[in-house]
Amino acid sequence: MFANIKHHICGFDWHSQRNVSNSIFALKKKNKKNISMPETRTVSRHIEMQSSTSGAGAQIIRDNLDYTLFSWSPQKNLHPIAVKYGEGVYLYDHDGKQYIDFSSGLMNVNIGHGNQRVTDAVTKQMQEISYVTPGCATKARGELGKKLAAITPKGLNKTLFTTGGAEAIENAIKLARLYTGRHKIIARYRAFHGASYGAMTAGGDPRKLPSDAQQIPNIIHVEDPYCYRCPWGKEISSCSRECVSHVERVIEFEGPENIAAILMEGESGSSGCIKYPPDYLQKIRALCDKHGILLIMDEVMSGFGRTGKWFAAEHSNIIPDMITTAKGITSGYLPLGALIVSDKIASHFDDKILWLGLTYSAHPVCCAAASEVLKIYEDENMIQNAAVMGKYVEQKMEELKKKHPSIGDFRNTGLLGCIELVKNHANKEPMAPFNAKPDEMSIMNKVAAKLKELGMYTFVRWNYIFVAPPLCVTEKEIDKGLSIISEALLIADEYVYA
Repeated sequence: MFANIKHHICGFDWHSQRNVSNSIFALKKKNKKNISMPETRTVSRHIEMQSSTSGAGAQIIRDNLDYTLFSWSPQKNLHPIAVKYGEGVYLYDHDGKQYIDFSSGLMNVNIGHGNQRVTDAVTKQMQEISYVTPGCATKARGELGKKLAAITPKGLNKTLFTTGGAEAIENAIKLARLYTGRHKIIARYRAFHGASYGAMTAGGDPRKLPSDAQQIPNIIHVEDPYCYRCPWGKEISSCSRECVSHVERVIEFEGPENIAAILMEGESGSSGCIKYPPDYLQKIRALCDKHGILLIMDEVMSGFGRTGKWFAAEHSNIIPDMITTAKGITSGYLPLGALIVSDKIASHFDDKILWLGLTYSAHPVCCAAASEVLKIYEDENMIQNAAVMGKYVEQKMEELKKKHPSIGDFRNTGLLGCIELVKNHANKEPMAPFNAKPDEMSIMNKVAAKLKELGMYTFVRWNYIFVAPPLCVTEKEIDKGLSIISEALLIADEYVYA
């Protein structure tokens, strides 16, 4: 197996399928307000590992390891946290230890953990009807579809509901080919679109390499506009947008008449929060318009307030032809994805069969959860808070940059941020390379272990530490999280050379 498969949230397996359910955190705790929350304990990694496998948590961990498979990881020597419950930006294990969740699970628990409004909405829906076939109409389905039409960019008013992000991508690729009669899809190398065959092929994430022989045909990859490590050796202030002309040449080489769609993330996520140049997506949109190519925006991670707007594409003032999304639509409380399409595409199938479908499409319980989550975003001003807290994170990160020479770059939009660690600022040697082998992860493993020891749960991958707390986060909680990261960075600082 390839070494890159194992990634970490603070030293343990980080990823499961994109449609992962976080419903464990939606358990009712009506009397939780009366519970005294334990303080974060700082202990050695050795002691912490012992405590995590003692008491009530020990049997839970044993059952998980003995009878279930963990994603993206060898199955031996795993040390998962036995999570008992969550509240706001915090998780608590069965030994009472508190972890600040600085990656919102897998960048999906946008409203925070344990919000009982979602529990109540789900319970009410299940008391009425828990499942009907996708050919039936329900109040929950119609209300959610109507709300999505109200918050998406103009002209995207119809939604096909899926079970998660990967399925949304799969159906977007199918729909693009059905609608255009073309077969090729252009996508980026440093992107992740899901773990099903079509979605993983569309992405360039190296987790697909063990299944490389089974990738789907007619996916064309292009280089990324990775300004910190520009493939063309340019600086953003003086470049000629070689990243765009590169895409234009690929279109010419592949034949524009063969290209159904260009697939882009609304904002880069697990590949390192690679920020687009300000006019990049606008120029890609123009290329699509010129050649009759559809533009699909993958907003699975970046949607629903994560970047300080409903959808990240809004930052570039563009309107895509399709949006794929999941994660924040239910905040991970239940699995749900969505493919939102333009009126033009939808009307094409008024008199033609739409050859798309799933058993659990528009599941009424998941739709009810999503509708309540969208209300929570608005009622609690979470999207505005994401924008404000994002600026606060950026301000505090400037202070950390002065303190820690290992910080090479910090890229952030709203509350979707990533610290890139380097050994040298001049040559930008990474603390761990892309697709790092186990022996190349030794430094970052130490950093991840320290974060976990200090009570942080976050996404650490290669030379990246992600900063993506729930949208309900406060300045005080950001300060706490960044102080933990700062302490862990002292380990990385020791490996910096002039």
